[in-house]
Amino acid sequence: MVQKTELFTVSIYTENNVGLLNRISAIFQRRHINIESINSSISEIDGVSRFTILVEVSEDQMRKVIGQIEKQVEVIKAYYHTDEDTIYQESCLFKIKSDLLFEERQIQNIIKESNARIVTVNREFFVLEKSGRKSEVELLYRELKPFGIMQFVRSGRIAVTKDEMKITKMLEAFAGV
Repeated sequence: MVQKTELFTVSIYTENNVGLLNRISAIFQRRHINIESINSSISEIDGVSRFTILVEVSEDQMRKVIGQIEKQVEVIKAYYHTDEDTIYQESCLFKIKSDLLFEERQIQNIIKESNARIVTVNREFFVLEKSGRKSEVELLYRELKPFGIMQFVRSGRIAVTKDEMKITKMLEAFAGV
């Protein structure tokens, strides 16, 4: 029986130690699970880092992976959430030749309609920033591609949960704050 897969956003709260990312990604690799995106940053708690990982798996697989992740010594707590449980965004940057900005009315319309933001302009190029859902970023990419994109980069998913996360209270109690 093939289990239904869905997108899950994994939030992992950790100590900030060298090599942990490698061990966490190995957990997914051993189970032949492709990581769609990954982001690492500080969290809302001083001294605690947060990984946000996007994967497509069955819920049963997800529970097993979370169990393996939480066995890592530096991992404080790991959670998984569906898209309905989270508010999420991606961010991207486009580098495009400057002459197009002034000569192509269509590019100006694309920028305006997509709610992209011009970050910088100089003689050779301009840089656009766009934050939004993956589909919005991909649409803007498709619209700009015919004009020639000099460089493009996209972040991994960043997300917060709609419901309160108990991690902050748990860590404050643990740290004796």
